[in-house]
Amino acid sequence: MKFWMVLGIALAAVPATAQAPKTAPAVAVPTAAEQAAQFAAFEKSLHPQSGDVAIPAASAVLRLGKDYYFLPAEDAKRVLTQVWGNPPDGVADVLGMVLPAGKTAFDNVWGAVVTYEDTGYVSDADAADQDYDEVLKQSRDAAEETSAARRKEGYAGVRLVGWAQPPAYDARSHALIWARDLKFDGSKVDSLNYDVRLLGRRGVLSLNMVSDMAHLPEVKAAAEQFGRTAAFTPGSRYADFDSSTDKKAEFGLAGLVAAGVGVAAAKKLGLLAILLGFGKKFIILLVLAGGAILRWGRRLFGRNEEPADEVAEAEPQADRS
Repeated sequence: MKFWMVLGIALAAVPATAQAPKTAPAVAVPTAAEQAAQFAAFEKSLHPQSGDVAIPAASAVLRLGKDYYFLPAEDAKRVLTQVWGNPPDGVADVLGMVLPAGKTAFDNVWGAVVTYEDTGYVSDADAADQDYDEVLKQSRDAAEETSAARRKEGYAGVRLVGWAQPPAYDARSHALIWARDLKFDGSKVDSLNYDVRLLGRRGVLSLNMVSDMAHLPEVKAAAEQFGRTAAFTPGSRYADFDSSTDKKAEFGLAGLVAAGVGVAAAKKLGLLAILLGFGKKFIILLVLAGGAILRWGRRLFGRNEEPADEVAEAEPQADRS
């Protein structure tokens, strides 16, 4: 069981096709003490920030206080690729990451990936008429297509089980929240993808909370509190929209949810305009493995006394030889 390849501190996860030669010499698995030292060294190399953290690219601020801390973009990308095992090309637009105070990238219930999309102003005029059931149906198809591509690259496929929380819009805060229950190939625990989207004058700020379904109540409660820490700066707020000068998105709230699971779903819903705003950004799906990997990290430290063979069954990406 090559946990060192899953957690990726010594070696970032790479596609199976990139691993040559076929008869590579065996690599010793680090001991628990060696892993602990690697984890500690990795954490020491990060640059956490607390209090009010500006997100210039989004014209927004996160008022984290002492309850959370922020990792800047480069640190966040290292966590997502080297610790959580995500493809490097899937994190290019990450602006940072937020974690609960007192927790690390290896030992926490959730971590929130911060991104921003310059979509233009997304109207909420038809908030009550959005067909999220159709979005779910098409999103399942999109997940299947994305899974096929992931498997070809040596990563686990993922199936969209359904809504963990159906999309809901808060007209006062202009926040759209939804959560998905996803299952990765070979994993015994479903992943949870809890999305908080804050609408602004020129685009959408995404706080994508990654965990697993076992922690749904905790993440839901955290999302309500954590979501309130984000705000656009004066002049960039939703209420600052000027219809005479500002760009307006050619899709509404349902299109925003569809885009969250990839362009394939948007195309099938006839929302081709989403291509202009989202391109090839599949970060929402690509970071989902984090919840399972966090569980694996805790097991390495003995926080979950499961038999070794049972752990191995839940870790499809651990052995890429």
